[in-house]
Amino acid sequence: MATDNVASEGALVSGNVDTKRRRLLTAGVGVVGAVGAIALAGPLISSMSPSARARSAGAPVEVDISKLEPGQRVIVEWRGKPVWVVLRTEELLASLEEVTDELRDAESEDSLQPEFAVNTYRSLKPEIMVMVGVCTHLGCSPSYRPDVAAADLGADWLGGFFCPCHGSKFDIAGRVYKGVPAPTNLEVPPYTFLTDTNILIGADGGNA
Repeated sequence: MATDNVASEGALVSGNVDTKRRRLLTAGVGVVGAVGAIALAGPLISSMSPSARARSAGAPVEVDISKLEPGQRVIVEWRGKPVWVVLRTEELLASLEEVTDELRDAESEDSLQPEFAVNTYRSLKPEIMVMVGVCTHLGCSPSYRPDVAAADLGADWLGGFFCPCHGSKFDIAGRVYKGVPAPTNLEVPPYTFLTDTNILIGADGGNA
């Protein structure tokens, strides 16, 4: 009888252990389910972010250039690409005519830009340059080199952009030089002036 009592107590203990195990397993499954739900919710929450979605879709970007000094550049992001806005000096503007014979597409006939930018300055206003800062060769971002006669670019360098990846050169209007890997001028995005110091990049405002 004592043995039976021991067996009964053992069964009782075993039953308690089994009950605890079931509770632990149930709790574990609940935790895993919650983690899975959070993991699924992550991409959903991310996809609902309006600013990220708008930027990737190419929503217009407003730029304030009121504090931009002559010769300076500001960089903003549009469609995941850097867009440069440069306030060109009189000296830089004067260089545009001097380098014409050295350019591959001086008239921008085979390059990407709105109709309003098919001119020497490739812009709405001569002094304001708006350009996509991506080399048309393999997508590197060229350096802004307004320094005239730079030691590493030669005495005839009058300012512009230099791509350090493969040596492509562009003048201060983003026009590509002859004899470099880049096939076309830098891209000019659609844009419009909201005021004298505010530019909306990504919408041409009917300028085209």
